[in-house]
Amino acid sequence: MATLLDLRRRIKSVKNTEQITKAMKTVSTAKFKKAQRGLFEGRPLWHGEPDLLARISRWAGARAHPLFAVRAEKTIHVIVITSDKGLCGAFNSNLLSRALAFAESKSGSGRVRLALAGRKAAQFFKEHPFPVDWAFAGKVDKLGPADIGQLALLVTRLYTFMETDGVYIAYNEFKSVLAPRISIAKILPIVPDPGAPASPAAAAPDWEPAGTVLFESLVSRYVEDQINHAFFESRAAEQAARMMAMDNASKNAEELISGLVLVLNKIRQAGITKELLEIMTAVEALKK
Repeated sequence: MATLLDLRRRIKSVKNTEQITKAMKTVSTAKFKKAQRGLFEGRPLWHGEPDLLARISRWAGARAHPLFAVRAEKTIHVIVITSDKGLCGAFNSNLLSRALAFAESKSGSGRVRLALAGRKAAQFFKEHPFPVDWAFAGKVDKLGPADIGQLALLVTRLYTFMETDGVYIAYNEFKSVLAPRISIAKILPIVPDPGAPASPAAAAPDWEPAGTVLFESLVSRYVEDQINHAFFESRAAEQAARMMAMDNASKNAEELISGLVLVLNKIRQAGITKELLEIMTAVEALKK
């Protein structure tokens, strides 16, 4: 049985751990509120862009822009976004398992290449045979517009020069504080909206400004915005998951401390009872 000194040391250790988890929850809560605010501000634009580009693609036709052309998926690129750090429950493991299953399902009919953001993704896919064309494995929450623009330019060029036939992005979408939703979205090609009316074949659309300039600005903005959207979703979902994980850890620490204190009190009570019995025995012996 553990001694009183061992129990006191363990209780102190658990209390120190509880203080750390509570502090981490406080930090994650502050980061989550900031990430959530930025996410909600940008969602109307990010959610509306795919429908806008799909309608434009339907009206302009597949030949209007290289990214409107739909090809058989002989080679695809999958962008996987995770966090750099752990202590956020199953946030990374569930996403990586889903992304790996998706890549393996696509590898049966073609080649799969990866673009990775986050140390967890880089470490995970080291053990798998899929080649990596782009990786950012440090301070993924500090990725700036230049880094995201570089990734968007990379996948746009790959599709334009027919080096890839499809671009997907796998990330944790923030739905609620309790649990994120794993999302694998297709960015390229831009598939026409079947419900939008097509322009007459005999009449060329009258674009203002010029069609080439319009398409280049809209499409480049679209690809960059959708990648940026995934990063904002992942950032908010990560902080929410870490906040919940630290809250659960604090509650578990409190329960463990209560159990240890109960055991400590039982041992102390047993010791006191034993001493009282010894005293009573000695008193009875002296009376005789």
